[in-house]
Amino acid sequence: MNENYTGFEVKAEQRQSWVSIAMVWAGGMICVPCLMVGGVLSGGGLSIPQIIASICIGYGLICAYMIFIGMQACDTGLPVSVMAEGALGKQGARYIISLLLAIACVGWFGIQSATCGTAFASMLASMLGMTAPGSTMTIVCSIVWGFIMLVTACAGFKGLKWLNYIAVPLLIIVCLYGIIAGILSHNGGAAITAYAPEQSAGLVFGISMTVASFALGGVISADYCRFAKSRIDVVKSSIMGVIPAGLFILLTGAIMSIVTGQYDISAILASLGVPVVGLIALVLATWTTNVTNAYSGGLALSNLLGFDESKFKVTTAIAGVIGTILAAFGLLNAFQGFLSLMSALIPPLAGVVIADYWLVCKGNKENFESKPGFSLPGVIAFTAGALVACITGGTFASFPGLVEAVPFLNVPFFIGPVNGIVLSLVLYAILKKIK
Repeated sequence: MNENYTGFEVKAEQRQSWVSIAMVWAGGMICVPCLMVGGVLSGGGLSIPQIIASICIGYGLICAYMIFIGMQACDTGLPVSVMAEGALGKQGARYIISLLLAIACVGWFGIQSATCGTAFASMLASMLGMTAPGSTMTIVCSIVWGFIMLVTACAGFKGLKWLNYIAVPLLIIVCLYGIIAGILSHNGGAAITAYAPEQSAGLVFGISMTVASFALGGVISADYCRFAKSRIDVVKSSIMGVIPAGLFILLTGAIMSIVTGQYDISAILASLGVPVVGLIALVLATWTTNVTNAYSGGLALSNLLGFDESKFKVTTAIAGVIGTILAAFGLLNAFQGFLSLMSALIPPLAGVVIADYWLVCKGNKENFESKPGFSLPGVIAFTAGALVACITGGTFASFPGLVEAVPFLNVPFFIGPVNGIVLSLVLYAILKKIK
């Protein structure tokens, strides 16, 4: 393997057990957005068996490409922003992929910090007998929680590991309590028994929603799987970390939506008279998910600026501070559509990375090397895959007037991110053959 990668390689003593990595994935899965997706699945009229099938198939698809990327990361010890140099070239990975990853991760870090800060301020105001929190209180809470999350991310993988060891079991207990209390207080048993939607949005809709909830996470899996001790540990950590936690949290959101009409455990617990427990659940759920945004954003920013991993704490701090400031002053509200676009563009990266390492390099790290400048096969395949992912996944439909002006930018078909990954993988393999 190219010796220029020594600034990012993982040392033997830094390798972690598969359970530690799986806990990071579980912590990332148990979050408010995934509860919302569960609520959307039931709101789409899917039956309970359809919801379960959607979750298992959707997260199964993510685990499939996540495992291939993760095994390469385990072999090489590299984060995804650097691994991309094999397919897109050094400059292509640096100026295209690292920039996209940095923007997406920093932006979503800011949004999660703002969500946590706003909810924390609202619950704090309620406990203090205030009708609503003032703007100053909301800003302060967003900054405080953004800073706390940032400190954890700067601690690196060890910080993430111990946070999730503590938070994940607590979140599971709180969610189970919320489910039981919600069912008992709303005659939920009868509601679940009687649940028989007349119209269903269909299994493809359910799979699409499930994949969308963790498509970006599957791509940045390399940033954490590189700490695995072996390829089999990557397989175990990916499957055991994603599918059980995803099934649990999405089903929780679906059941809560059926029983109470809302998916948010923290809001349900507050309505039951235990707002402190709800607040703990909200903070932990946001925290465990958001530190991965800051950590991956910091690694991408390091590569973008030409630094090695020794500077990752500095770049992670920069990424987190930018996200926190944008969140605190509400500036991210105008960029959510743009951030959604960034997140939709990134999954096809998995296609070219997988094709380069497993098809061209035959899965051998000794054959893996960075290409100078921009590698045209990789750039072309990635661009084509990203466009197809956005067009078939309905991403452009969120931009008012764009689809009306250019109708062919919205042609729903199967699952956008998966379409993009498959196309970029196949196209890259073809272009490398004819080059």
